[in-house]
Amino acid sequence: MDIYVVKPGDSVDLIASYYGIPPSTIIYDNQLVYPYPLAIGQALLVNDGESSSPSYPAVVGGYAYPYIREAVLEETLPYLTNLHVFSYGFTPEGQLVPPQVDDTFMITAALNFGASPVLTLTPFGPDGHFNNLLITTLVNNEEIIQTLLSNLLSTLLEKGFQGVDIDFEYILPEDRIPFADFVAQTREFLSPYGFHVSVALAPKTSDSQQGVLYEGKDYALLGSAADSVLLMTYEWGYTYGPPMAVAPINKVREVVDYAVTRIAPAKIDLGIPNYGYDWTLPYVRGTSAAKVIGNVEAVQIAASAGVPIQFDEVAMSPFFRYEKDGLEHEVWFEDVRSIREKFSLLQAYGLRGMGYWQIMRLFRANWLLLADTFQIL
Repeated sequence: MDIYVVKPGDSVDLIASYYGIPPSTIIYDNQLVYPYPLAIGQALLVNDGESSSPSYPAVVGGYAYPYIREAVLEETLPYLTNLHVFSYGFTPEGQLVPPQVDDTFMITAALNFGASPVLTLTPFGPDGHFNNLLITTLVNNEEIIQTLLSNLLSTLLEKGFQGVDIDFEYILPEDRIPFADFVAQTREFLSPYGFHVSVALAPKTSDSQQGVLYEGKDYALLGSAADSVLLMTYEWGYTYGPPMAVAPINKVREVVDYAVTRIAPAKIDLGIPNYGYDWTLPYVRGTSAAKVIGNVEAVQIAASAGVPIQFDEVAMSPFFRYEKDGLEHEVWFEDVRSIREKFSLLQAYGLRGMGYWQIMRLFRANWLLLADTFQIL
């Protein structure tokens, strides 16, 4: 696969002619929409006809809600090792709370495609947000832990899941060790049945990093407690923050630099965002809220507005500005260039694989690039 950056005067036909391939290949691989307008600076994935035999093995996970479109799921599953079903909650008494939408079709589809369905466990309160008091109630009460583990095992066996991913956020600092103990206990309980236990980690860069996302997550303890970990290396640019890259490579690298000093690299999966944000300017802290958009949608916005896509060489991420209804917007998203930079970290650090948040929107070029780069386990 080659990456071609659109220049002034380019068209799909001209680019296809340059590579000696049918225009339909470029159109399909990059999800272009008729009449196939291009934005200057747009990165296209081009199948140059050369065969590749990727040798670096990688585990690939993808998170999805049970309302994912079946067509998107089925096109994505061939590229996944694990499908993380998001999500199962639990009550203060340790009873499991399944997703509101039946997830049976996801489990069945994953198994049919040879991917492992994974139950994602989250401590959501009645308001649908992460609840650290619920975490405290669980990790400090052995009776509740045993009830939850028993219910987890029953559900895993009954529904055909092949693993558990523990995604607890906003853990109180005083629950740092009890939470790590809970992860270790979950692994010990489920391991005899062949279930893999992973844990999601906020993107820390030091042991002493302060903040509600970080203080309750001990990289060394959790790396030892779980079979594998996912670094949530995204959300530097986020809904309520100022415009910036969602996963700037310089920031991602800082997290990996720290993580490999606390956790064996062969246990680490790199988090990759499959989305971007559209901010309305001017940004006002406490008032502004960016809109989540897909990576394909972002390019369509730029092409429709007739504005060039720029590329930040520090963040290694694409962005652009456009005007709509008299208001200026700034968009940051992922393209095959930024994804390729993230892929390069796996081999550089010897990481286990990657996990996508999330796969609800199809980004076909990403999956084609992935298959051209890695031997998917």
